[in-house]
Amino acid sequence: MSTDNKTILISQEGAVRILTNSNPASRNAITPTLYAELSAALADAQADPETGAIVFTGAGDFFCSGGDLNLLAKRRELPASERRQILEGLNNLIRALRDCSKPVIAAVEGGAAGAGLSMALACDMLVSARDAFFTVAYVKVGLTPDGGATAFLSEFVSRQVLTEMCLTGDRMPAERLHALGAVNRLTDKGAALAEAIALAAKVANGPERASARIKSLCRQAHRATLEEQLDAEAVFMVESQADAEAAEGIGAFLGKRKADFAALRGRKQGAS
Repeated sequence: MSTDNKTILISQEGAVRILTNSNPASRNAITPTLYAELSAALADAQADPETGAIVFTGAGDFFCSGGDLNLLAKRRELPASERRQILEGLNNLIRALRDCSKPVIAAVEGGAAGAGLSMALACDMLVSARDAFFTVAYVKVGLTPDGGATAFLSEFVSRQVLTEMCLTGDRMPAERLHALGAVNRLTDKGAALAEAIALAAKVANGPERASARIKSLCRQAHRATLEEQLDAEAVFMVESQADAEAAEGIGAFLGKRKADFAALRGRKQGAS
């Protein structure tokens, strides 16, 4: 699969859609063009019945260096309302990554800085080269974090570590993020994309609607009370029990065969 987009390159490996931020001359720095193109590419992958999972990566040897400082310097002269409007483009992209109904896996080589870190952490799972680094970075140019960086980081680091990362802008090695639970797989340099595709392929042929419900439960679990989570789980279990996916999955288990969830894509929910 090819695309005429200038920033996002799109390819397909089986049921896995691969979206590549291609701006290697600037270490895949974020531009307003990326906001619209990546959001549209995510929506297209979500609507495609042949796609079961998505991998998001950066071209070359670096995931994303964050915002383009040349653009940020020019934005200082804009009215506050316009600066906020531009930031909403980033916020909407982060929401698109987080809320995509299909699993989204980040493949990180080199590093993820600033809003690049936010994009990586907005994905459902993260595969990183062992020598890669992650940094909030903003403080070094007199700015504050955006793109949900503090929200995502607070899910797995203490307030003290979060504050240190944000106030120093120091690099956190991928191995430390892996130890903290934010990185699912560590790979050798140059192997993150292949490992991310393999992980995506593992979940791509699962039950599409059940997987979307699971994503929702996992996304809210860290901030929900036990009662809220029990209720949400009960709602989704009741829905799932009536779904054709459950009929296929249970039938396959009892029949001692492999479930064929991919064959159910495009059928109406609840059909059997």
